[in-house]
Amino acid sequence: MRTAAAATAVVCALAAAAAEVVRRRTRRWPRAEEIVRQLEEACATPTERLKQVAQAMAAEMHAGLLAADAGGSKLRMLPSFVDKLPTGDEEGLFYGLDLGGTNFRVLRVQLGGKERGIIEQESKEVPIPPHLMFGSSDELFDFIAIELADFAAKDCLIEGGRQREIGFTFSFPMRQSSVSTGVLVKWTKGFSIDETVGKDISVELTEAMERQHLDMRVAALVNPNIFPVDPPRTLVAFIHRILRFKMHCALEMQVNDAVGTLAGSRFYDKDVVLAVILGTGTNAAYVESSSAIPRCHGLQPQSGEMIFEKLISGMYLGELVRRVLLRLAEEAALFGDTVPSKLEEPFILTTPVVSAMNHDTTSNLGVVGSKLKEIFGVDGTSMDTRRMVVRICDAIAERAARLAAAGIAGVLLKQGRVGSDDGKKKAVVAVDGGLFEHYSKFRRCVKSTLRELLGEDDSESAVIKLANDGSSIGAALVAASHSHWPLMVRALALLLLQPRTLSPMQ
Repeated sequence: MRTAAAATAVVCALAAAAAEVVRRRTRRWPRAEEIVRQLEEACATPTERLKQVAQAMAAEMHAGLLAADAGGSKLRMLPSFVDKLPTGDEEGLFYGLDLGGTNFRVLRVQLGGKERGIIEQESKEVPIPPHLMFGSSDELFDFIAIELADFAAKDCLIEGGRQREIGFTFSFPMRQSSVSTGVLVKWTKGFSIDETVGKDISVELTEAMERQHLDMRVAALVNPNIFPVDPPRTLVAFIHRILRFKMHCALEMQVNDAVGTLAGSRFYDKDVVLAVILGTGTNAAYVESSSAIPRCHGLQPQSGEMIFEKLISGMYLGELVRRVLLRLAEEAALFGDTVPSKLEEPFILTTPVVSAMNHDTTSNLGVVGSKLKEIFGVDGTSMDTRRMVVRICDAIAERAARLAAAGIAGVLLKQGRVGSDDGKKKAVVAVDGGLFEHYSKFRRCVKSTLRELLGEDDSESAVIKLANDGSSIGAALVAASHSHWPLMVRALALLLLQPRTLSPMQ
């Protein structure tokens, strides 16, 4: 009898405890709903607001071109050091190296001139070990050079033949003084190697290649170098990292990963007018006429919050979702009475995971449940909790996509391709970056929002195309267009063709 009574008491105690947990969750769930509703309202991007974003973007771009100092515009329209895009006449074997985040990509391309175009290309993507992001400069660049040497080993002409030329896309803030030199201003995207700051990146790579006995020359350093001023805390904080080409001008100009994409895409399609990066970071490049740029000197980098980039880039979307989940865990006990310790770790939630949860089509949202367990150690989540997580992913991703589309619309507006006769001409927007390529909901939303903003007439002539691997091959093509070899060959030909003058000795 005592055993039965004890067992009954235990069951009753457990039932009471379970009932108390249910009551606490029932009381706290309205708070969770309130927080998510606030998030959805804050992330709302009505069409009229986005049109204001696009118009202000165009205005700030114009002001940035006119500005002679940092206070003239919220956008840094810095001069580039690339004075020409590939024409299609380039011939030879060239390499492209793209370092812009947690991976780097190396590419080899064989060019055959007008008749044959790109004969062959091959690429390889290599993840960067996390410890190298905080190690020494030599360790990082030696790792890159070793991988480059391994990739170049298939090039039988590398030893004893003509020196290979490489275009290096280095997607971190730099001050450039020529097309092939640039000093690192600061690291971003999780890198922190203090000794590299203030050093010429081309020299760092060249010395690493020499240590690997790799005979290559950095012909072009392709770099994003847009530095926003401190932004206003409003939706229309136009800190979109825009860079532009200044063509047909005596001054050479600075380029970036988006410029690489522009160069690579224009090689295939002459209608490409804008290149956009929607990946770990966000950037854009377009061709600007020299008449629109009264000044000739670029603005110097200054620190800024880069609010617009943080709202739309793959580097930050996962972190935004994590912060919302953390608030829900703290204020509404979304995952129980105890806040999961892993939920407090910054950047533990990546955008690919957010994408996987946002694209979960299983009946029980099993992918969401498994990711919450895998990343945060949260097990046994309810369907209501999983649905709420998907709502959060939807709100963050949709806002990012719609703001990205507004930025693209702003550049097209600045170019005069919207609301004018020029807008009826075909305008191809080449977009590269893992966020746009792999996050299909994001990609579809960017396209549909751009159509919404441009209207029926203009949207028919504006086409968004995926420029996969664009920045890597673009860097190689920029290297080809700035190659020393055609100049040397022409000089030698002129020397050989000159009539010989007999000397007295002859």
